[in-house]
Amino acid sequence: MTLIQLHNKGLTPFQQLLGYNEGIQLHWQQLGDVLEKEGHLSAPLKEEVRKTLAQKNGCQYCQAKGKPNPQDYDEKTAVCTGFAEAFLATKGHTAPNITAVLKDYLTEAEISELLAFICFTTAQQYFGALMQLT
Repeated sequence: MTLIQLHNKGLTPFQQLLGYNEGIQLHWQQLGDVLEKEGHLSAPLKEEVRKTLAQKNGCQYCQAKGKPNPQDYDEKTAVCTGFAEAFLATKGHTAPNITAVLKDYLTEAEISELLAFICFTTAQQYFGALMQLT
């Protein structure tokens, strides 16, 4: 059971928890749609990052969408998911030698997109965890 009742506005339980606040729900969903789609980084790569983050961010709803598949990673996906794991382990205080690895494998546009995706996804997963979404 969730912390509050699901609102009738929204297509998913997550959206329905935001449904009490239409402006937040609308803009949250719009940003999520932009970040999840193909951009400088592929949507499948970002999905692996999302699954990596979900394992430790406490949202059962997010964890239920699947575990990471490291056996299928290419080099760029391995770097991005590895950075996500370092982010989780250091609570965002990643050392310069860790962030420097990103510059060896990603363009500046890709780094910007990855970090925005990691921050937004973490916020979503924390929201789901706080709302006790299963």
